[in-house]
Amino acid sequence: MRAPLLSPLRRVSPASITAQPHGPGDNLRGAGFMTLSMLGFGCNDAAMKFVMQEMPLYQAITLRGLVVLVAIWLLALREGGLRLRLSPPARRPMALRVLGEVGSTVLFLNALQVIAIGDLSAVMQSLPLVVMLGAALFFGETLGWRRTSAVVVGLLGVMIILRPGSGTFGIWSLVALGAVLLIALRDLVTRNFGREVSSATIAFYAAAAVTGMGLIGSLWQGWVMPSPMQLALILLAGGFLTIGYVSAVTAMRVGEISYVAPFRYASLIVAILAGLLVFGEWPDFWTWLGSGLVVGAGVYVIWREAQLGRR
Repeated sequence: MRAPLLSPLRRVSPASITAQPHGPGDNLRGAGFMTLSMLGFGCNDAAMKFVMQEMPLYQAITLRGLVVLVAIWLLALREGGLRLRLSPPARRPMALRVLGEVGSTVLFLNALQVIAIGDLSAVMQSLPLVVMLGAALFFGETLGWRRTSAVVVGLLGVMIILRPGSGTFGIWSLVALGAVLLIALRDLVTRNFGREVSSATIAFYAAAAVTGMGLIGSLWQGWVMPSPMQLALILLAGGFLTIGYVSAVTAMRVGEISYVAPFRYASLIVAILAGLLVFGEWPDFWTWLGSGLVVGAGVYVIWREAQLGRR
């Protein structure tokens, strides 16, 4: 299955995909939704990192997932309720998206327990570049040498952050990279849904799969009695994650991926502030240098896409 994902210059979409035309202002709305999504995800990460210091990982995932499921269901009532029955063309993208959502959640939260939230977020900033590279490799998108060079620079920035061969590089660095790849899979297949599949339905399937995975894992890992503070943080994390889920799905469907995806960089600011204010963490020189390369590469890609669009 192919999709017209990244290039705003593509005029013809494959017959297997129904093109979703963009209206005036769609890219700006998509960028706004993506920024809101990153704020929600960043605050969720900070709350979960704090809770997981004393609560087992899969218990925290399960409790948060229950909050998210209720929140998404309530939001869906405003649109007439959830429509969970999927048409045959939507089942394969949904299965792939759920796979990406569950796998990336497990890898990311495991890494979050060990890696500083700012450092982990810096690695995640490579996601727009990985999405672009994935679209070129698997969906036939054309990348010129300039954007290809930007991807290489961005990935070099990731390597500077992780520093393979140094004492800071370990299994958790590989776990973080695995989370990036699975999130890229999730985002790439999101655009394959037609308008008949609502954003709330997509988010509900993702939340239900993650919650089920958490419940299974918690049976093996065990439970503890949560404190009132932990429950409050779980509720807060669930609320922020709901905002992140719905806004991210909406952003990837409203605007062009090449325009919307780079606005993920807003999460780096949230993560650095959370790391400093909540956990007393401050990125070192190499993390700042690598982050600068990753963000700079993404900014160049935005500029380059704008140049191509004007042509």
